[in-house]
Amino acid sequence: MTRSAAAAGAIAVIALFAIGAYVGAQPAERVIVVHTKKFEYRPDRLALKKGEPVILEFVADDVVMGWNLADFGLRADIIPGKATRVRFVPDRTGEFTFFCDIFCGSGHEDMAGSISVTD
Repeated sequence: MTRSAAAAGAIAVIALFAIGAYVGAQPAERVIVVHTKKFEYRPDRLALKKGEPVILEFVADDVVMGWNLADFGLRADIIPGKATRVRFVPDRTGEFTFFCDIFCGSGHEDMAGSISVTD
C-alpha cells in the first residue's frame, strides 16, 4: 500500500467517525400525536422546549379539520383516515395559540389550543 493510499484510508475513517458523531449529536425528533374531532384538539395544550425538534402528528377522528399556528407560520389540513405530520423546531419561548382554520360546524370558533415553549 502506498503512503497516499494509507493517508486516504485514514482520512476516510476519520470522516466516517466525524459524521457519526455529528449525526449522534442531533436531538431526536419527539412525536406528539394530536387527535381532532368536532370541536376539539386532544391534547389541546402542548409543552415544548426551545430548539427541540418535534413532529406533530394530527389524526382527524371525524371530519376534515385545519390546524394553524400563525405565530410560527405553520398550518396543515387534517384529513380523516390519514396522519398529517408537521415538523417543528420552536425558536422562541412563550405561549402561542393554535386554532382550526377550516369551518367544521357550529362550535368551530372555540376550537383552539396552546403551545407553551420554555428554555
